[in-house]
Amino acid sequence: MGRSLKNPPGDPLPEKVREALAHVSTATLTTVLFRRGLRNVFLQGPRRVAPGRNMVGFAYTLRYIPAREDLDVLESFADRNNLQRRGVEECPAGAVFVIDARGDATAASAGAILATRLQARGCAGVVTDGGFRDTPEIATLGMPTYQVRPSAPTNITRHHPIALNEPIACGGVAIYPGDTIVGDNEGVVCIPSHLTESVAVEAAEMTVFEDYVMERVKGGSSIYGLYPSTLQQTADEFEAWRKAKDR
Repeated sequence: MGRSLKNPPGDPLPEKVREALAHVSTATLTTVLFRRGLRNVFLQGPRRVAPGRNMVGFAYTLRYIPAREDLDVLESFADRNNLQRRGVEECPAGAVFVIDARGDATAASAGAILATRLQARGCAGVVTDGGFRDTPEIATLGMPTYQVRPSAPTNITRHHPIALNEPIACGGVAIYPGDTIVGDNEGVVCIPSHLTESVAVEAAEMTVFEDYVMERVKGGSSIYGLYPSTLQQTADEFEAWRKAKDR
């Protein structure tokens, strides 16, 4: 089932910002962030389990280290202090649950039951640089999910949860709790929290212009002077198009 973009209690993202980010691509966001000097913002590896609407939320993080046989046993799941279980039960509504699996997809980061619980709690999505088990079931959820590849073995065969809601690395990107996470059908971008509002505004404006450019290119126009816009004529024609389209 789909999730409303209306802010849940405690969500740090203003509704207008969340709405803007729901309609921009990760490609556009990487360009906007590059203009601010940020090059390493696109998570390498995670891909969407099933296509759908944009994922937008603030980061709530879990970090794994390699499992150790004397600690990571089936009985550990009964411990209420198990950080994987605690994270699922404490992840705030509106958050994206981001898992640092060290790029290791040889065992699952989570499965369908935990993902379903996160969806029921109002989670905006789940991202791992490892893999999920039960991916056919996860693919049917309305909640966006991203992984490197499917992985059936339970997490404790390879992963030990060691830190909850602390800075992590996921897909080679530094992610701090509260950073803004945006995912589309191409991948996932991390926006530093203090830049989120300005990035959302610029990305929304850039998207309008790119829609105009695409329409012109489909109509046979050359990209010279059009993309990037280097002519006053282009600027004038864009403003006329925008007014006509009520954009």
